[in-house]
Amino acid sequence: MNEQESVNEQESVNEQESVNEQESVDEQESVDEQESVNEPESVNEQERPKELKGMKDLVEYIARSIVNSPDEVVVTEETDEQGTTLNLQVADEDKGRVIGKQGRVAEAIRTLLRVSAARQGTRVTLKII
Repeated sequence: MNEQESVNEQESVNEQESVNEQESVDEQESVDEQESVNEPESVNEQERPKELKGMKDLVEYIARSIVNSPDEVVVTEETDEQGTTLNLQVADEDKGRVIGKQGRVAEAIRTLLRVSAARQGTRVTLKII
């Protein structure tokens, strides 16, 4: 065997070791992801603050956290055949904070509500009044 063949063979072995290491890392990441997905929901319920168990309470908690006048935050709930409508009422000077630039904060709150509602198998609409 000449020197060139020896170098080629060594490169081939190095490439195979690199592939094996990457496969090992990928398998470990896959196992880690599955373990996080398989966590029981009861653990999540225990970790969640008391204020965040209901959708109405979730909206109230978020709104009180971002406004200057948290005592003026009022969330009312109306249920009809289309689902639940949550009406969020805040002080006039705090409406901009709740809506956000280009409606980003309001949209984020609505997204959280959709996720919470989907888990409960229902529909929720948020109105800021």
